[in-house]
Amino acid sequence: MLKRALLFTAMALAVAAPSFAEGFRVGRAKTVITPPAGMPMAGSYSVRLSEGVLDDLHAKALVMERDGVRVALVACDLVAVSDEIVVDARKIIERTTGIPASHVMISATHTHSGPFIPGRASFDKEFGQNLPVVAKFREQLPQQIAAAVALAVADLQPARVFAGRGEEGSVAFNRRFLMRDGSVRTNPGRGNPDIVRPVGPIDPTVAVALFVSDDDKETPLATYVNYPLHVAVAGGRRFSSDFPGVISRLLAEVKGEQMLTLFTAGACGNINHLNVHSAEHRSGPPGAARIGVIVAAEILKTYAELEEIQPDALAVQSELLDLPEIELSDAEIAEARRVAALAGTENDPGTRPLAQAFARIDIASRNGKPFQKEVQVISLGDAMAWAALPGEIFVEHGLRLKTMSPFRHTILVELANGWVSYVPDRKAMPEGSYEVISARCASGCGEAMVDAAIDMLIENHAKTLRSTELNLTRR
Repeated sequence: MLKRALLFTAMALAVAAPSFAEGFRVGRAKTVITPPAGMPMAGSYSVRLSEGVLDDLHAKALVMERDGVRVALVACDLVAVSDEIVVDARKIIERTTGIPASHVMISATHTHSGPFIPGRASFDKEFGQNLPVVAKFREQLPQQIAAAVALAVADLQPARVFAGRGEEGSVAFNRRFLMRDGSVRTNPGRGNPDIVRPVGPIDPTVAVALFVSDDDKETPLATYVNYPLHVAVAGGRRFSSDFPGVISRLLAEVKGEQMLTLFTAGACGNINHLNVHSAEHRSGPPGAARIGVIVAAEILKTYAELEEIQPDALAVQSELLDLPEIELSDAEIAEARRVAALAGTENDPGTRPLAQAFARIDIASRNGKPFQKEVQVISLGDAMAWAALPGEIFVEHGLRLKTMSPFRHTILVELANGWVSYVPDRKAMPEGSYEVISARCASGCGEAMVDAAIDMLIENHAKTLRSTELNLTRR
């Protein structure tokens, strides 16, 4: 049975004031986290050593403050962040800045052109964990993340916030397809004649939050962008932030280099950029540039339609959920160990068999112990909120959360505060294919995480409304 435990709840509520921004401050900063050449790269079940840098990787931090309560939103140009890295970074952040660990959201953009992240799964030892360069990167990363937050705290200044939503559906595709034989396949190949249709939707929403100086609305401080699309376009053996980096550079050309653009991935576990009905190959750095230009253009259009958010409450809640693992037979575990042993040999079975094998080994190693994972919600006023979930979340979960949230602007951030592989919805589990065989958590875990987030969103919204009504009565 799934168990939920309240981890933390806090709320800062402001007395009604003549200025939207009075008492609200924002700081932003970034640190470079690019490893040296020779570091294993992420995103595959093989050893790929980096050969250089296409563009730098960063940890970007946005700190918000209201009446003495602070929260930090951090996005890292990484394929994922392990639970251990989150714990270590939060400890340093709390010690050096005073921001409580539970007030810090650390997420990964999911760039497949980033470094291997140790501490996530049993395949670590197969794909480079013991290399000295990996150990050094692992040691430095929490400090680099914490440094970005400390710099953002030092940058705190009175600010106003505006939010809106754009739509861009031309570059994102549900990658799971119903085939003529009745099966479901992930990325069955361009022009495959056996494709019937995709088995799920996309979410075209481009969420945009613009933070500007309270002194001058024309002075932008930061843009927070969230879009549900796998950041797996650039490829190659050079480190790259992929299309989020393109977006950041293009927005800086328009708004100025002083503006930080922080990108987070929405619920895109089953969404990528591959159009199976097009013969054109749109990956690699040119493909990343193309997507970055298209999404950046939508953000620029959305700027003109943003509404000002009254930041009269800053609220944080977190819960730890015990998520049951997938049940396996002894025969399935034995077969997984046999397949995993072939990794990197002349009989290497390839990505999909290895993905399933290592997932099952991870599950077996727990001896029935559930995965304990955090669900976090941060809300600003009664109009804007962030919900952070670990793992690669199916788009259906994101759509349901945003539909049920009482906040007009609700942003789901996946791969946040830890990692738990793919999180399919109940419908997908019996369909199988890559995401399902890679999953660690049992059917229904994604729905449980979304339910927990919705409950916290509703509670935060109700508290904010009650406080606002009380303040208006006192005026």
